[in-house]
Amino acid sequence: MQVLNNVLELIGNTPVVRVNHLDTGPCELFIKLESQNPAGSIKDRIGLKMIEDAEASGKIRPGATLVEGTAGNTGLGLALVAAQKGYRLILVIPDKMSREKISNLKAMGADVVLTRSDVAKGHPDYYQDLAKRLADEMDDAFFINQFGNPSNPKAHEEVTGPEIWEQMGHDLDAIVLGVGSSGTVTGLSRFFAREAPELELVLADPQGSILADYINTGILSTKSGSWLVEGIGEDFLPTISDFTRISRAYSISDQESFQVGRELLTREGILGGSSTGTLLAAALKYCREQTTAKRVLTFACDTGNRYLSKMFNDFWMRDQGFLEVESHGDLRDLIARPFESHDTVTIGPDEPLANAYKRMKLYDVSQLPVITDGKLVGILDESDLLLAVADTSGRFADLVRDAMVTELTEIEVSAPVRELMPIFDRDYVAIVMDGDTFLGLITRVDLLNYLRRKADL
Repeated sequence: MQVLNNVLELIGNTPVVRVNHLDTGPCELFIKLESQNPAGSIKDRIGLKMIEDAEASGKIRPGATLVEGTAGNTGLGLALVAAQKGYRLILVIPDKMSREKISNLKAMGADVVLTRSDVAKGHPDYYQDLAKRLADEMDDAFFINQFGNPSNPKAHEEVTGPEIWEQMGHDLDAIVLGVGSSGTVTGLSRFFAREAPELELVLADPQGSILADYINTGILSTKSGSWLVEGIGEDFLPTISDFTRISRAYSISDQESFQVGRELLTREGILGGSSTGTLLAAALKYCREQTTAKRVLTFACDTGNRYLSKMFNDFWMRDQGFLEVESHGDLRDLIARPFESHDTVTIGPDEPLANAYKRMKLYDVSQLPVITDGKLVGILDESDLLLAVADTSGRFADLVRDAMVTELTEIEVSAPVRELMPIFDRDYVAIVMDGDTFLGLITRVDLLNYLRRKADL
């Protein structure tokens, strides 16, 4: 086995895997696992290329500060390269990014500046505009500008395209891809225009982005929507973009993207991120529409490890309305973690308070129902725990029964939603009962999620 000199030599040469268990119509569908790059995404390729080209041209010198606005994965690729080469890196990131991605960036040494994700290009808080302004205000800082940097598409024209063509044995009919900075589509367009001009490029775009309509109608909208899929979709045309060889585009909803991404893991064993779900959903639509056999390739753009708190979290998916759940027409519809399905995080009365503390931290909850023999006998929240241990930390060994509240404010499952408000006004959590049977808890956040889901219907 080859021994490499450093981690940067791991970038590229990612494997291609055949799809075996999903309905691909008459077509063969292949997935290029860009998630296997060392920082976990296709953006490692452009992170390396943009920095090395800037070094070669003298735009950055040793000890310089690099600045970029990114949806996350370009930032991770840049962070990988910057750390190896000794540059400081400042990344401006929209606030819809996953916690895993932000934690990953910070762990790699990047300085992260969060900004608004609900504003468009031209607004001072728009992530790209803010990044450029920060770079302009600093001495010896270089704005990477992936959306206007010619080294971005060159990485795919010179490396990714030839790599795909070689792996597929010069036998490929279509590629389904997404657009963020547009480097991939532009670079692959240039390569295949020379090597295989008959090869079809197909766009997968999140609903809310302006790109699918632009490709399908030729009309460039000045107003975009919002979407939860990360890394692809745009509200403007990047200056490096070249869409002339894209033949068609599919607009894919967040719900379909997340569900198909989850299915990719369960059916094919591939853990891809949210944009992978978008690309795969579009690729499956394209394949099923064909009347003749074709060889089609798409990408696992990044690893799903960065989305465990989102698309692979049943509670998050349910809160967003993306998982089909039974509707009861009563307060059960607001319970995020039902007791009957063993989703409620509970504690026993004879457990130490240290267990309650660890469980609250592990599951990010503020209160624990106290259960004995399947029955609710009390509740312990953060305030109760704090009061119990405030005098001495040694009291973490005390039992839950000594700190729990037994005078409970319960609400019957058939009560109207408006009756939750007086409970919340008293800083209590709603304990939902069906007679003597405990069903679960409703918090303020649960009510907000319920109201938001209703607003989106």
